[in-house]
Amino acid sequence: MAQKKLYKEVTVTSAQTAKTPATQRMYRGLSTVNPDNTSFGLNDIGLIKQDLLNHFHISQGEKLENPEFGTIIWDVIHDPLTPDLEEAIKEDIIKIIDTDPRIKADTVIVTPFEAGLQIEVELTYVKYNVSEKLRLTFDENNGLLN
Repeated sequence: MAQKKLYKEVTVTSAQTAKTPATQRMYRGLSTVNPDNTSFGLNDIGLIKQDLLNHFHISQGEKLENPEFGTIIWDVIHDPLTPDLEEAIKEDIIKIIDTDPRIKADTVIVTPFEAGLQIEVELTYVKYNVSEKLRLTFDENNGLLN
C-alpha cells in the first residue's frame, strides 16, 4: 500500500521572542487585604508576611476543620500579663512561626500596650537569609494593628 501525504508541511515562525522573567521569584500568591494595591499579587517576603499576619488574625479554634490553627492571644488579651501568660504567648507565637518553614523566630518580646498587647518578633526569612523586626499590636478594640 502506497502512502500519500495528506498535509503539506507547515512551518510557523514567530516575530516575538520569549521573554525571560526579570527576577526569579521563589513564592507567588495573592492578597486582597490592602485596598490601595493596584495588583493583588504578592511575591517572596511580602507573601510570607501576609501569610503570617493571616495566621495572627484568627483566634485559635475559629478555623473550620483545623481547631489548632490561629493564636491564643485573642482569648487572653483581657487577662493581666503575668509571667506565666507571657511565656504561654511566646510559646504560641513560636509555634505559629515554626509551622511555616520559610521563616524562623530569633527573639520574641511581649509587652502590654494601651488596650492590648504588643509583640515584637525578630524574624529570619530562611531562603533569603534576611532578618527583620516585626511589630504587631493586638488591640482589644481595633483588632490587629501592624
